[in-house]
Amino acid sequence: MSNVLRQMIDEWAGHPSIMGKAARYRTLLSCLLVFLLLPVTVTGEEEPAWKSNGIDPATWTDGPVVEDTPMQYSYFGDPVFAIDVTYTPGHFQSEVSGTIVIELFPQWAPITVENMIEHIEDGLYDGIFFHRVINDFVTQSGDPECKANGVYVPGLPAQCGSGGTGETIPLEHNENLSHVDGAIGMARGTEEDSADSQWYIAETEAHGLDPENRDDGGYATFGIVRDGMSHVRAIAEVPTSDDPTGTDLDNPFSTAGRPVYETKINSITMIGVADPDGELSMQTSSEETESSVGTTVVFAGLFVFVALGIGYVIIKNKSEEAPIYEAELIEEKDTSKTT
Repeated sequence: MSNVLRQMIDEWAGHPSIMGKAARYRTLLSCLLVFLLLPVTVTGEEEPAWKSNGIDPATWTDGPVVEDTPMQYSYFGDPVFAIDVTYTPGHFQSEVSGTIVIELFPQWAPITVENMIEHIEDGLYDGIFFHRVINDFVTQSGDPECKANGVYVPGLPAQCGSGGTGETIPLEHNENLSHVDGAIGMARGTEEDSADSQWYIAETEAHGLDPENRDDGGYATFGIVRDGMSHVRAIAEVPTSDDPTGTDLDNPFSTAGRPVYETKINSITMIGVADPDGELSMQTSSEETESSVGTTVVFAGLFVFVALGIGYVIIKNKSEEAPIYEAELIEEKDTSKTT
């Protein structure tokens, strides 16, 4: 409240004609002024910022081998996340950092996609490492137990590879999804509906994991690498416990595949949604213009409302002023009697 307005209120409160109503007027004026200073709020839950960030698929240049399936196309509004990785390609080589960008398909795997996004936004995957790397097959991660305690030691912690959140989701299949090169899928146990937080990226096509090619229900895919596939392939060839040489030679007995050097996921973040035709960019521009105009109108309305309120109080004060009568000398009748 400004000093001028405070002084006005104090003067009105101290006027003898409105002393009895001073408290009421002071309260009313204070409420009006506080209302003017309140920020404009929007009811309802706000969506995260990444949902309004459209990403042009034309900016993705390092993708997987294209296979003729619906997964080769990018669809408007599909969630996109980025994996920030650090790894050592081989012995006596320097550490490499990179980003792997993945588009999810909620239109075909809504439960699985929602599960993944929830874990990402909770920061579940930040700081863990790829604990299973099988060249020409998959690179697996997503276990929150797989974190190096200070110094990375292959094989530790002991519980790495069997952890999760304890909350599982049902096995979700769709005819448009399969294990094409670069597909991301959910790891699970022997039970079909046992997928939790662990996932893998197919370093090559792995259709042997598709349900039509298995008797155990197969594995669910729900997205695909759009950029940074060269990092996926490089990680697939790092030295591991099954293949310590880190060569291109395949080890047919590879199972555990624990990297010799830490292959770390520094962070995974939601970065936007696919916007192949630039629809979101145009929509955002239009909404920003409308929002600016709307905000101006709202604040103008608030100002007028408060001004009218203050004016009403002033007029009310004047109309209710108690009349002041001038003192008149009234002659006393002489009631005394003389005798």
